[in-house]
Amino acid sequence: MPDETALPSGSEILLLEDDAPFRKRLAAYLRHRGAEVTEASRIDEARRLLRDVRFEFALVDLHLPDGTVLELLREGAFSENTSIVVMTAFGGIKEAVEAIRLGAGDYLSKPFEPDELPLAFQRGRTLRRTARREEHLSKENSRKADQLFFGQSLAPIRAQLDLILATERRMERRLPALLIEGETGTGKSVLARWLHREGPRASQAFITINCAALPEALAESELFGHERGAFTDAKHARIGLFEAADGGTLFLDEIGSLAPATQAKVLTALDGGTIRRIGGTREIFVDARLITANNRPLSELVQAGAFREDLYHRLNLLRITLPPLRDRGTDLIPLARDLLAKIGARHRLKGLTITPAGEARLLAQRWPGNVRELAHEIERAVIFGAGAPLDFAALGSAALAPAGGWRNPAWRMPADGFSLDATIDELIAEALRESNNNVSAAARQLSVTRDFIRYRLSGEKPSA
Repeated sequence: MPDETALPSGSEILLLEDDAPFRKRLAAYLRHRGAEVTEASRIDEARRLLRDVRFEFALVDLHLPDGTVLELLREGAFSENTSIVVMTAFGGIKEAVEAIRLGAGDYLSKPFEPDELPLAFQRGRTLRRTARREEHLSKENSRKADQLFFGQSLAPIRAQLDLILATERRMERRLPALLIEGETGTGKSVLARWLHREGPRASQAFITINCAALPEALAESELFGHERGAFTDAKHARIGLFEAADGGTLFLDEIGSLAPATQAKVLTALDGGTIRRIGGTREIFVDARLITANNRPLSELVQAGAFREDLYHRLNLLRITLPPLRDRGTDLIPLARDLLAKIGARHRLKGLTITPAGEARLLAQRWPGNVRELAHEIERAVIFGAGAPLDFAALGSAALAPAGGWRNPAWRMPADGFSLDATIDELIAEALRESNNNVSAAARQLSVTRDFIRYRLSGEKPSA
């Protein structure tokens, strides 16, 4: 990562100063550091330039022969993406403070040494990014990141996560992307927050966005920002979430929903560590640790032509697949107790418990909504249970079968009989559907071997 006090190479800077010798000195210093400097000496000249050029930085004297910079700030002449540093002579501190209230990022009292400029510009950029982060975070339900319950079923995943975190602590910067896959409700966003909190960037911003909720026309602007006038409704400039997450973590949930053009820009950001705002002309360095998630395997989207293969391979460097709740076995009960403790604390209820019958009912459910559905069912029971032990009677009669049973107690053998062979095939087909054709998972559900399922699928049935 570049020195934080260094100006990015190629930065466009507006230098507004009527003292020609001092202006030339500052311009020479900035150009020597790789900046592209546009000089002006009057307010009206600067106004014309600001209409035509998108400046990354502006270094402006407070008082000019034809007015003050406060006029430009009140007019909104500067792009919201421009970091503004005001120069003021002795006695002008009150007006400099007013300039900061109107959008300037910092001020320097004359005389000053040119070496003070990079740090002043950097302070302005930091303020811009902080404001964007706060704007984004204020739109979300601010809440403390949940503690993640792993249990025995997630022990192999926990071992992988420990290795990933150890790698991140060694690297600190330019961290590799991580892809989390799993059905809706399995805890992908909770895992992303946990990784951020346990990693080396825990003190920095965690920015999250659900890509499926972004209209295609706004996705690029939200992620990469835009300059004023970049499109019809772009009345104000805005930095994107990649910039807002610089130094922290950006979590793109349901990344498979992004349009191909936006996917291409995400790939560029990953490969080069740079982004370009819509309507902008220069590359901006960002070091956002990227975590992505999707409820459908991205490999399937690639095969269907709905996701870029090059981006998939870039994201697939590190991948975690969260199993559905139905595949977590007896971990469901300690998970339910863990959720009950958190929900009870939120409702200011202590000592809540689940009855043995309630546990049996929980185990009997298929939970298509996974952990999220389980949490909602527990909270519903807490609200209507008035503090009594939870038995989940509302889950229905399907849960009332004897322990380890599956048959509806009301079922009776048909008078004309039925085909046991066909029933076995139907059960296997159902298990394969629910496990997305994963033979191993289906075998676990049916308590048989994989070879048994392959034998049944081969069509070599025993004679009756």
